[in-house]
Amino acid sequence: MNELFAKAPIKQVYFKLAFPVVLGMITTMVYNLADTMFVAKTGDANLVAAVTISTPLINFLIAFSDILGLGGSSVISRLFGEKKYEEARRVSSFSIYAGIITSFILTAILFAFEKQILWLFGARASTYADAAEFYRVLAIGAVFIMCSLIPQNLLRTEGLALEAMIGSISGTVVAIILDPVFLFGLKMGATGVATANIIGFIVTDSVLFYYMIKRAKFINAKVKFMKVKRHLFNEVIAIGIPSSVNQFANTFGMALLNSTLAAYGAKEVAAMGITQKIYSIVILAIVGFTFGSQPLIGFNYGAKNWQRLKEVLHFDILVQVVYAVVSALILIVFTHQIVGLFMNDSLIINSGSYMLLATLITTPLAGIIMVYTTVFQSIGNAWGALIMSLARQGIVYSLAMIVLQRFFGLHGIVWAQAASDVITFVIGYVIFSKSLNLKAKIMNEQNNN
Repeated sequence: MNELFAKAPIKQVYFKLAFPVVLGMITTMVYNLADTMFVAKTGDANLVAAVTISTPLINFLIAFSDILGLGGSSVISRLFGEKKYEEARRVSSFSIYAGIITSFILTAILFAFEKQILWLFGARASTYADAAEFYRVLAIGAVFIMCSLIPQNLLRTEGLALEAMIGSISGTVVAIILDPVFLFGLKMGATGVATANIIGFIVTDSVLFYYMIKRAKFINAKVKFMKVKRHLFNEVIAIGIPSSVNQFANTFGMALLNSTLAAYGAKEVAAMGITQKIYSIVILAIVGFTFGSQPLIGFNYGAKNWQRLKEVLHFDILVQVVYAVVSALILIVFTHQIVGLFMNDSLIINSGSYMLLATLITTPLAGIIMVYTTVFQSIGNAWGALIMSLARQGIVYSLAMIVLQRFFGLHGIVWAQAASDVITFVIGYVIFSKSLNLKAKIMNEQNNN
């Protein structure tokens, strides 16, 4: 492990860690696209809108998973760099069991406040029944969703990115097979779509825990290691909460977007739902590169290998920008054709194409924003990570949507994401420049040598 993170060529180790994550996330998004296409083929715009409305619940559960998954992996990466392996072992076990306990609490809360949460997500009379069916199945399966996410992050800290990918893809393939069976064969509607999701997560859980037992040297789920020292608990939570806030912000942003668009009709909500699914392919790949690079960044920060850390960050930004530009250009050229694959409705196709163009235009900035956020998480800069998490899909996005809608109506809502990306990029650059002065660290390192 030390050889991989500390000495292997940066391009080699970067892609060894990142590619499996990217492929796993893209596979998951392919399922989400297929899921949307299957639902859309029913021709029921209300069902499409209902699934779109309830989808933020998954982000809600991911948010809590990130407290322990990303918070734990950040701390573990630095501990590996410092060669504190016993403490890393305990942090991994704590993260998994804390996630299981949290999921049971969340299931109870989700059922207790179902009506209020669905209303917040944008459910109305025409979409409530289908949205509630989807919501309830996901609420019951919360433990399986969270247990599929936390181990993936932890396994990557040992360089087991390929194993994490296999677990993710296994569950996704099963869900893709079951989706049309439940939706068209068994006529289960929204319940069937959600059930396919949960069964897929169960398969992923099984594979990940198998690899944890058989391949991982330090990452584990043994009860005897679940107790951690207070300072490690505080570190996991301090870094994990900003990661969680980022998902909460995404959930809130999606809910606000759907709720605001509801005034313009179910077809506009459906068009945005399709747009978000397509856009998520690009964003999930960016997040995949980010998650793949996180153990490498954290390890070298913990090891105080400043020159290598600088080279890793430069390469990370280069990859993000090049990928974002190329993928965005391809999707922009074929917007109408791609949106048309989902629903044969001229209004939805035209609206979705316009929304996709507006969303993709600032994708390169989104890639750099992700790099900044990962750096803050990896080096333990909780405040920097928190500010970035609150900005892009939270406070900045909400303010942009409110202000732009007031002046430009529907067009303002559509372009709110682009405005938020520009503002958040500036904020991230300022924090990054002040929090990680690599030039000074490298000079001090050279002088000491």
